[in-house]
Amino acid sequence: MKKKIIIPVLAIGILVSTASFKSDFFEIAKQIEIFTTLFKELNMNYVDEVTPAALMDKAIKGMLEDLDPYTMYWNEQAVEDARINNSGIYTGIGASARSEKDKIVIVEPYKDYPADKAGLKAGDEIIKIGSVRIADFEDDAGELLKGAPGSEVEVTYVRQGKRNTTTLTRSSVDVHAVPFYKLINNDIGYIVLSKFNRKTTVETKAALEDLKSQGAKKIILDLRGNPGGLLNEAIGIVNLFVPKGEVITTTKSVIEKYNKTYKTTKDPIDTEIPLVVLVNGRSASASEIVSGGLQDLDRAVIVGARSFGKGLVQRPKKLTYGTQLKVTISRYYTPSGRCIQALDYWNRDENGDPVRVDSKEYNKFKTKGGRTVYDGGGILPDIELETAAFSPITTALLKDNVIFDYATQYYYSHKMNDWKNFSFTDADFQDFIQFLKKNNFTYETETEKEFTEALRRAKDDDLQLEINSSYNQLMAAIDIAKDKAVVAKKAEIKSLLSDEILKRYFYREGLYNYQILNNPEILEAVSVLNDENRYRRILK
Repeated sequence: MKKKIIIPVLAIGILVSTASFKSDFFEIAKQIEIFTTLFKELNMNYVDEVTPAALMDKAIKGMLEDLDPYTMYWNEQAVEDARINNSGIYTGIGASARSEKDKIVIVEPYKDYPADKAGLKAGDEIIKIGSVRIADFEDDAGELLKGAPGSEVEVTYVRQGKRNTTTLTRSSVDVHAVPFYKLINNDIGYIVLSKFNRKTTVETKAALEDLKSQGAKKIILDLRGNPGGLLNEAIGIVNLFVPKGEVITTTKSVIEKYNKTYKTTKDPIDTEIPLVVLVNGRSASASEIVSGGLQDLDRAVIVGARSFGKGLVQRPKKLTYGTQLKVTISRYYTPSGRCIQALDYWNRDENGDPVRVDSKEYNKFKTKGGRTVYDGGGILPDIELETAAFSPITTALLKDNVIFDYATQYYYSHKMNDWKNFSFTDADFQDFIQFLKKNNFTYETETEKEFTEALRRAKDDDLQLEINSSYNQLMAAIDIAKDKAVVAKKAEIKSLLSDEILKRYFYREGLYNYQILNNPEILEAVSVLNDENRYRRILK
């Protein structure tokens, strides 16, 4: 099976290397002709039956995989998904879900939408939709959950080892860019901004004006976990707080037409109201344009942890048959000139991984008021907090869905009626550590990767016997250090566990209400806003 995939990938690999010379049209045409004839002969003569669409999909992915991870091919369904994501409205069951090989895992049912009304909970594993077993379905089974408003679909799911069946009635789902806002402490407006779709500026403006009418004299804008979205909406958000005509971001590319400067174009809502912006390691793209722009213009104090560092600009290009290429065309820069992008995919290390600039090599930049800020990828907050950070161990826990799975177990073993009395205790944290051991949670550190590679080279040099004992001792020491790392990062892990658990009982509304009173980043934002001298001192 490998042959039929590798051959077209190699052929297209030639195309990539030559297509970079955009003016060499003859060479491009030559490589396309080579690939076309290869593809034809392969399909006509290969010993086993091959599927042209599957072969081409693999070939395209092979061509793109050595570029940045944001340049990708979208089939017709992916194009439609992107359209829905940007619009903020779709028809479905009203839940975020994770597709796996033989099941769909409900990640979060939205309050009062079909999945919630039908009784589905986070952690439920859908194994059958209608009469179709997901394990037998080759395409994206999530498509089976979509349908016309008012239509019904029966799903079979597994919860805590028990098989259940329920019927959902599909409906229109409105995904709010601002899922929550509230006046706290009588004079601070708190706004959660979760995504940048076509409704973002309108919803944020409405929330801001409503909070001001309730008496808000200061504002907290929460961009934690916001993955970004539409650029024009990011400009619109900054424009709520800064005058017309301010440069918010520039894009730079080797292609002249993509070198652009983006400025605010409208009259603002309030250029004086004290403002704190919350970010963390999952705040990316448009979130970084907003936080970086407000920081460089000395318009807001940034609180949390360094943002993700996604500063590459993509643009969809239409292809044939309703497909598209989402291609990286340029890089984002903040008003002071800082590049937002953290990883350099065009300069890789000896392992083929993209290079991250060493902190010793960060460059200094000046904000509009003369403050010193640094590049290095992402936006570095004015006030950094441990609870907002994402260390390697925390990232591994999230990637392996361990925090999600533990929250599921917690939900079915603990009763809770009031979020105000919730506290994830030290005893709970010890239970979580036991959960990790019981489920054999493991992750590989960069140090382990290096030592493993060194052992492999030792085998090639016939040195394995001499160093094998030392190697085993080193790996044992690393295992002990990794166990200690979980405890060392207790604050950030407990924060994530608390968030995931609270959503199970009280939806996002309960989570946000709890965070207002207990979350360290929000409490720090309130503290800064309530200390006018400190706020002014940070911005000077």
